[in-house]
Amino acid sequence: MTPPFRADHVGSLLRPQELHEARAKAKQGEITQEALKAVQDRCIKEVIALQESIGIPAVTDGEFRRDWWHIDFLHGFDGVELAKGDAYGDAKFKGTDEQPPFMLIESRIRRTRPNMLEHFKFLKANVKKGTPKFTMPSPAMLHARADRASIKKTYPNLDNFWADLTQCYREEIADLYKAGCRYLQIDDTTIAMFGDPKVQEQFRKLGDDPKRDVALYAEAVNAAIRDVPDDMAVAIHTCRGNFKSTWLASGSYDYVAETAFSKLSVDGFFLEFDTERAGGFEPLRYIPKGKKVVLGLVSSKVPQLEAKDQLKRRIEQASKFVPLENLCISPQCGFSSTHHGNNLTEEQEKAKLRLCIDTAREVWGE
Repeated sequence: MTPPFRADHVGSLLRPQELHEARAKAKQGEITQEALKAVQDRCIKEVIALQESIGIPAVTDGEFRRDWWHIDFLHGFDGVELAKGDAYGDAKFKGTDEQPPFMLIESRIRRTRPNMLEHFKFLKANVKKGTPKFTMPSPAMLHARADRASIKKTYPNLDNFWADLTQCYREEIADLYKAGCRYLQIDDTTIAMFGDPKVQEQFRKLGDDPKRDVALYAEAVNAAIRDVPDDMAVAIHTCRGNFKSTWLASGSYDYVAETAFSKLSVDGFFLEFDTERAGGFEPLRYIPKGKKVVLGLVSSKVPQLEAKDQLKRRIEQASKFVPLENLCISPQCGFSSTHHGNNLTEEQEKAKLRLCIDTAREVWGE
């Protein structure tokens, strides 16, 4: 079966204590970056083995080399700098004062060296069974989360911003393909979060039309992946925020579905559906014929294990809008979108992944 798989996962996995400690020591200058990399290498080999032992067909490096699911990648391009600031306005993670760093566009965006190519090469070299999957943030995340004034200063014409940024993506993806990547996942929280009236208002305060942004962001993803060869599967994942088991937004896909689902030139959609904050399955009617939908029915935010019968019922409900043969199941997001991780143990994480596999086997016989 080509990706996405019947039982899949979004990519990030809980960091082991050894990695937390090494990262903290490296930040304090107590160990070298080489020493940190050695710990990362060892922990990634172990998390690859963990996924292979469970039998999940898509295998990632758990994003163990990243601090933040999106910022590390975007900061890898020339021109993108980090600072302390507030790009979120009222749309902040609930129940925590900690927020991601602030991105500034200090000069034209360029890719003068590979970004995370070595991350994938290491992953591929160590996967013995399964398909190595690489994840990267959508180009939309830079426009949505960076300081808007710095974008306007560097790029008075926004078309040039998108042209430079998506060119960097095409170069990185081309190198990933040459290195053997055949399963790519683009992570874009904006699609789901635009369903929240508070998020819409936040973008209006920036002078944007949220509806126009939905189309603009879909076009940016398409521009980034336009040269992808036919034998590379590309999926897009979207959720409403995932940070230390907290969330950013609420609202169904109704606001974005007609535009985003129909315009995005991807093979599959990973969609959050683990709580009522995501709304119903009705917006799935806009998914184009033949595209796969990975239902994010299992929560990576809470330790409690979902009931398999309930998951089956929800898959059946979704099949009224997308044919059963085009549906898959996964957690709604990663288990550790940031280095902090969600409030689960590794054993609970493994149980959630096994639940996806067992449910898929009973529903589809695969």
